[in-house]
Amino acid sequence: MRNKHLCLCLLLAFALGPVLSGCSGRGRAYKESRNSRSWTRAIKQELQALGYRNWVVIGDAAFPLHSRPGVRTIFIDDEIPVVLQEVLDELERVQNVSPRIYLARELAEIPNDRAPGIEQYRRKIEGALRGYPAREMEFRSLSLLLEDSANKFTVLVFKTSTALPYSGIFIELDSGYWDPESERNMRERLEKKLRIEST
Repeated sequence: MRNKHLCLCLLLAFALGPVLSGCSGRGRAYKESRNSRSWTRAIKQELQALGYRNWVVIGDAAFPLHSRPGVRTIFIDDEIPVVLQEVLDELERVQNVSPRIYLARELAEIPNDRAPGIEQYRRKIEGALRGYPAREMEFRSLSLLLEDSANKFTVLVFKTSTALPYSGIFIELDSGYWDPESERNMRERLEKKLRIEST
């Protein structure tokens, strides 16, 4: 009877061990094999809730885990170009936001002999962008923008397995159905109307 009880305890420990260990940590991990791509569900769920002025970062393996409440991190066991394609696919599907994409200015200056694979990575990113324009900004400036934004809005970080310096992609979300030109035209009409009314 005692051996039976011990066997039952061991069986429960082995069965529940992976489940309980997956509950710890600040971010969620999607560490299944790359072929399963179960992390795509997480991207779909997370992006549906985001809107204008939120940020999405597709970070490299060394991207820091932030302690600010406004920054959420999800670990994805895949490379940045693959995750970028999935994020852009989902943003095109939801259509309530449009991406304003930033790359670290330093990325273009890194020689392949100092970071093997960086040239191929740059080509892959160019293809993954599918014609979306990408602005360049120094990494430090992008980090400051994120910190400031995280004080007011959610910043979602997809931390990947890419191990190349300055390889992260920063995406500021803008309205998908109201562009800056429309906003500017509306503001001009309002100002004109106010001037007429005040005379």
